[in-house]
Amino acid sequence: MFFLRKSSLERLPVTMSGVRMGERALQIGFADPSLAGAIAAKVGLSGHAAIAVSDERTAAKARAAGATAGVLVDVHVTPLDSLPFPPDAFDAIVLHAAAGALPSLEDAAGAAILREGHRVLRAGGRIVILEGRARRGIGTWFRARPQPPRPGAVASALSAAGFRAARQLAERDGYRFSEGLK
Repeated sequence: MFFLRKSSLERLPVTMSGVRMGERALQIGFADPSLAGAIAAKVGLSGHAAIAVSDERTAAKARAAGATAGVLVDVHVTPLDSLPFPPDAFDAIVLHAAAGALPSLEDAAGAAILREGHRVLRAGGRIVILEGRARRGIGTWFRARPQPPRPGAVASALSAAGFRAARQLAERDGYRFSEGLK
């Protein structure tokens, strides 16, 4: 009989990112180092992994996450609404909106980040938004966390930024997954 060890299974957010071997993948924002490293590792030696963050402190954490995962990650400190990449530079984008890592996608700053993501994504490319769900239970009494946008708000924001087939994919394991295609 064959048994799988839990450590051999891929985390759900990594699978839902849709990033594949050989792709050019950009992660915008940064919330969970192990998750960012695992997504960057998906592109393999034949792909290109980049992370765009807004400050040097977060960039240091992103570089450390890549080193821990054993992958080369191109980390850029840049305004997230003005990315230093040419149009059509990436096959896939993962936007980390969990834990308040980015401005609300429903306001002007969030909309600008989505428009910039649309610009650097190739035609036929995919953006995936990873949001943390609202905490429930006694933990909410002790730590204030930003509330994620209402269901459907991210799909509307993606559509407004020019993405087509924008939709919420799932809500599981403390995450909400939404996607849009260019």
